[in-house]
Amino acid sequence: MSYSVEEILQYTREEDVKFIRLAFCDVFGRQKNISIMPSELRRAFEYGISIDASAIAGFGDVTRSDLLLHPEADTLVPLPWRPERGRVVQMFSTISHPDGRPFRCDSRTLLKEAISEAKKRGYEFTFGSEQEFYLFKQDELGAPTSIPCDRAHYMDIAPDDRGENIRREVCLTLEQMGIHPESSHHEEGPGQNEIDFRYADALVAADNAMTFQRVVRTVSYNNGMVADFSAKPIEDAPGNGFHINMSILPLSDEKVFESMIAGILSHVREMTAFLNPSEGSYRRLGSYKAPRYVSWSKENRSPLVRIPAAVGEYRRAELRSPDPTANPYLAFALLIYAGLEGIEKGLSLPEPSDINLFTAGKDILSKYEELPSSFEEACSISAKSDFIKSHIPAEIISIYLGA
Repeated sequence: MSYSVEEILQYTREEDVKFIRLAFCDVFGRQKNISIMPSELRRAFEYGISIDASAIAGFGDVTRSDLLLHPEADTLVPLPWRPERGRVVQMFSTISHPDGRPFRCDSRTLLKEAISEAKKRGYEFTFGSEQEFYLFKQDELGAPTSIPCDRAHYMDIAPDDRGENIRREVCLTLEQMGIHPESSHHEEGPGQNEIDFRYADALVAADNAMTFQRVVRTVSYNNGMVADFSAKPIEDAPGNGFHINMSILPLSDEKVFESMIAGILSHVREMTAFLNPSEGSYRRLGSYKAPRYVSWSKENRSPLVRIPAAVGEYRRAELRSPDPTANPYLAFALLIYAGLEGIEKGLSLPEPSDINLFTAGKDILSKYEELPSSFEEACSISAKSDFIKSHIPAEIISIYLGA
């Protein structure tokens, strides 16, 4: 919902808002926030709210620790799990230095820059996400155990599926926040769940992905469960995927759509450290429908990129390698830049991989490039990439890759 600053101020008075949470994320995509009182809101819009950046990994040290949060009025959402009286709302914020310079480790601003570059060239990218997570039981102190909430399988129903009520509450909570899930179901793993979102513009989709994880964790905890978004929570079970559905407007040119995908395929190995930024990410890839090879196909779920059976506004490409440990702002920004490069160079897609790559023989698989097999290898590839260096600030590269 879009609001002006004055409308926000009026809203806080009329709706008995007592706390405003200014949300942002660190370079790894972990959401942070600071709460302010309504009396500080006008100052926040005019000057920003100071935070100690030295306490946040990758944001600075004690010698240069001051940063300012600037709330964006059109990102206002209520937090429905807080009290109706003395309400709490959230706004995403941009980050700057005290002298007004944009903070280069603000990944949300980096995504804005990618969106702006696409618009200059006449294109708009839309994204939809499919995030998977496990539900584990809590112990008597509320800490997570290694016991999944159920032993159900793909799209099973209650009573075998014991995550059904939590998924329903998550979806209803998101709707109250103006975020509209598309579908939800039990996944293949024990206690594993998935909730999918319809496409939205890139910034809204990334904000929604951040909010989604927060809502799932909150609702799960309130129901005696702990939500786990790590890439491989259980070694002998499917990992958690963050399937990213991507499309481009205008939709009329099939060649543009294909070149966008070709651009992503051409740079995906270089991007993998940012799409799969944990050691567990590489235990997931190559098994349980998580791709290993740089490939594409229509409908087939074993390649890296799948083009689902859809037409018109629902036409999209699904990238299946990322997992929920990725920072969505960085992931979406890199995918936009890779897609734009593919379009600019007029890249063509290779032949589709209309085979099961999980069961194919070595003679067939040897024809394909592989995704990195470890986080160390992924970091090495990214550190040497001119594509990464041209779109990701050196400060973030150093934090992620140690380069």
